[in-house]
Order: sequence, then structure tokens, then C-alpha cells
Amino acid sequence: MRITRRTMVAAAAASPIALAACGGESDDDGPVTLRVTVWSANEDHLALLNGIAEAYLADHPEVEAIEFDPLPFEGYTSTLTTQIAGDNAPDLAWILENSAPDFVTTGALVPLGDKLSSTDGYDVDDLVPAATELWRHDDELYAYPFSTSPFAMFVNNDLLAEAGQPTAAELAASGEWTWERAVEAGAAVRAQTGADGIVIRDFDYSGWDNLSTLWTGWGARPWSEDGTECGFAEPEMVEAMDFMHRSVFEHEAMPGPGTTADFFAGEAAMTVTQISRAGLLEDAAFAWDLVPLPAGPAGEYSVIGQAGIGVLAVAPHPEQAADFLAFMTGPENSQKLAQYFPPPRQSQLTAEVLGQANPLLSPEQLQTVVIDRIDEGVVKPSHTGQAQIDQAVRAALDPLWTADADVEGVLTEVCAAIDPFLAR
Repeated sequence: MRITRRTMVAAAAASPIALAACGGESDDDGPVTLRVTVWSANEDHLALLNGIAEAYLADHPEVEAIEFDPLPFEGYTSTLTTQIAGDNAPDLAWILENSAPDFVTTGALVPLGDKLSSTDGYDVDDLVPAATELWRHDDELYAYPFSTSPFAMFVNNDLLAEAGQPTAAELAASGEWTWERAVEAGAAVRAQTGADGIVIRDFDYSGWDNLSTLWTGWGARPWSEDGTECGFAEPEMVEAMDFMHRSVFEHEAMPGPGTTADFFAGEAAMTVTQISRAGLLEDAAFAWDLVPLPAGPAGEYSVIGQAGIGVLAVAPHPEQAADFLAFMTGPENSQKLAQYFPPPRQSQLTAEVLGQANPLLSPEQLQTVVIDRIDEGVVKPSHTGQAQIDQAVRAALDPLWTADADVEGVLTEVCAAIDPFLAR
């Protein structure tokens, strides 16, 4: 998608900012074109981004055009790194939380602190510390977390009623909204209606990091806080994964390998995902609700999915790119982005602001699912060398997805597979 300036402004371009660690070269000979890689080709998302770009171009003659370049989500990071290695780096890039350490700690991104702090009206202090933690290194911010979205459970109340089960809201009101009870309800739906019970969206027996939305309820984690020791074989993880294994193969509360069920098409009773999916329910033919993740043995918890945007250190136009990033993520445009991406700004984490952007969700849902969960949420797993670790975990977990799997034995093999990467 390409946005060009519709009107030329006669004012001179602002003085370029000084940026440390920039490997790219700015173009002093005339207006430049900025390219931003994104993983969404959603027309509404791109229309919003293009509108922000148009507003920027109207007042910045030093930038001739801003192109949003959608790359397929599957393989996004590998495509981006291939572009960088091939001397075809974009100026700015969306970055997934699981690859954040590789970008943030290696000098791949331009530090943003000075630029954001010096931008009029930006209000850096409004950024929630917990939301920016993953994107900092040595007290410097290297990417702006434009989307900080807790995972939650969408529920099909009609399917639960058909199976003779209480709603999730009723269970929550009585203090019974737990994974044990959710699986019991999911199994009943499967047995009584033929529909599926619980779908952990985007897992599909390959996206293993999405299982953090379950295992965190047991206090499990894939590796230690410093990233040096494997956690897959620890008792908490074994218990959590054994619970899931039984949910799939014994209780049939979750669809098994090779099967799919679309909650938003009415094919499952519950799904774990983020509020950005709520728009898929605009014409839903069933009664639905949105509730926090069920509690686990370790109690209530929250898991957050994040996406950051940063300026590549080898960007063709790093100075102009950093200036556009400051414009794109300032308070006014942050509120616009909140229509699809929960913002990291404390002042905007209100039911009123999020409600304007998410009209299908009630103030109570937004408060309990998003606002109350961000400060204490655990971000999905990430580690340096994530691409290699991801492949190793995925392959080592494959034997787990059979009915007679030795859960503890498989998880021990996962640690054996990733220990060499963690040791680095």
C-alpha cells in the first residue's frame, strides 16, 4: 500500500535528529520514501495506517511517500530478516514479541528514547512500564509496543446452554471459573452437541508458544527468567501439559491434531484469543461473552501478546523513520490505533477509550479482560535465537500429540533439544 503526499507544504523540512547506532544513510538530496513492513493485510488496518500516514505527509515535505508492506504472518520474521540480510531493509518494521530479544539486544534497532522524549506532547511518562519492559535494553527503549493485548476467553453461551452447562460468567460469579471447570464444560459440549469445546486459537499443534495461555495458570514457564535454564521438564510444566493432554485425548474437550474448529463460525464453545478478534462476532448467530482466562492451580493470571514497531538500524532513512514513528505513536494516533490494538498508554487504558474502538464489548468486559490485566500480565515467551528454539521445541513436542504419549518423557526431550540454544 503506497501513500503519497496529496498536497505539498511550502515550509522547510525540520532539522534532522541525531540518532545513535544507525547503520543506514539518510537521503539529503530530496524527499524520501519510507517503507514499513507489517503482517496485516486487513483492509481496515491498512486504511487506518494510511490515514495516519496522509496526515504526516501533509506537514512533512521531507518525506514523499509512506508504503505499508504486508508480509504473511506465517514466516513474517524470517522474511524480514532475509530482507535485512539482502540489503533490502525497510525503514520501520512491526516486530513480534517472540523475536523482540533478537532485535532489541543486538543493535538491530535505533534507540528511541531521545527522539520520543523531545517530541512535543509525546508524554513518554504515560507509557505503562510493564508494557515497555520487553522492548528495553540497558534502560533504552528500542521499539514502541503499539499493541499490548491480554488473552481472554470468548464463550458461546448457546452451545453451553444446549449442553446443560452454566455460562462462564456464572462460573466466575461463583468463584468456579477454572481450567478444570472449563474443560468439564467443553467435554459436555462435545458429547451433547457434537461441536468442539475449547480452541486455543493459533496453536494448531505447531504454535506452541500460544500454550502459555494455559500453562501460566500452573506457574509454569518454558525457561528461567534469565533464559539459561529449561523449564519444560519442571513439575509445573509437566502437570500443565498433562492436563492439556488429557483434555484432548481423554475428555475430548479440545480438538485433536489434524482437526480445526472455528469458534467465530459457531463450531466451538470457547476460544482463547485476543480482543482484536471481537469484530468477527459482529454478525454472530449465537449469544456470546468475553471473560478472563480461567484460573489454574497457581491462581488467576494473565498472558499478554505484544507487537512493537521499531526503526531498523540499517534503515535507508532512519532519521525520517524515527520522526514518523514518534508521530504515529503519539497520544492522538495511539488513540486511533486503539481501535484494533490496545495501547500502552495509561491515560488511554480506560473503558471509555477502548469502548469507542471496540463497540461490541461492554465496559465491564474491557475493564476485567484488558485494563485490569495489563499491569500484571506475563508476555508470551521470547528468547534470543527464538527462530531456532521455536523449531526445536516444535519438533520435540511432536511425540506428545498421540493418545499414549509419555508426557514427562517428551518434555525432558524438549529440554535436551533446546539446552544448547539456551546455553548461548
